[in-house]
Amino acid sequence: MPRPAPTEEPSPSRRPAAPARGNYDLVVALFVGLLLISNIGATKLIQLGPEVAVGGYPVLPVITDGGAFLFPLTYVLGDVLAEVYGWRRARRAIVVGFVLAALMSLTFWVVAAMPPASDWALQEAWASVLGFVPRIVVASLCGYLAGQLLNALVLVRLKRRTGGRRLWLRLLGSTVVGELVDTVVFCSLAFGSPGSWLGGDSIPLASLVNYVVTGFVYKVLVEVVLLPVTYLVIRYVRAREPEPADPG
Repeated sequence: MPRPAPTEEPSPSRRPAAPARGNYDLVVALFVGLLLISNIGATKLIQLGPEVAVGGYPVLPVITDGGAFLFPLTYVLGDVLAEVYGWRRARRAIVVGFVLAALMSLTFWVVAAMPPASDWALQEAWASVLGFVPRIVVASLCGYLAGQLLNALVLVRLKRRTGGRRLWLRLLGSTVVGELVDTVVFCSLAFGSPGSWLGGDSIPLASLVNYVVTGFVYKVLVEVVLLPVTYLVIRYVRAREPEPADPG
């Protein structure tokens, strides 16, 4: 009885190419990383400029926080997630960021509660900056979750309404809604009287309004300036996806 011919091992040049994996994991990693760095930076309030008031309203100094440097970029990547991967996968990334931000705050609280080494003299300084401050943590998590979910939802809804056209309208419209809600919720809970039930002092109403307006305008301007970059990133990521993402 004749033996079957041995199966020939395909040469490397004849092997099928591995399917493309896409960039979803990378975009999510960058999104969450920028979120965590921004949350740590936001523990410091920054004041820029001399004191100037117009009609009793303080125009200067500009009051913001250290998270303002990188946090707007999370909205750029949030736009990429919603535009390329759809509502469900964008929502998954936002929830992952929320869980890790909460875990980071809890970890800092546990570390601050641990007794310091006898020759380490920075316990109070470390705890005052990175320790668990319920008011700041609640404000940050609530603002982030509400703002990012609305940003993604508005972008996806506008995409359906426009039939996939007018990307600039989707990017700017979603950012205006998301950043406004994020900024108002965070500032009000962290430094305004609406968050006083969480403990701690509140800043005067005029300073709070300055803080909200400055933060909102700055973040939207960053999105406008980075609009061409966002276009390029969306085009790059979409071109390297193995198959169309679920728009739902």
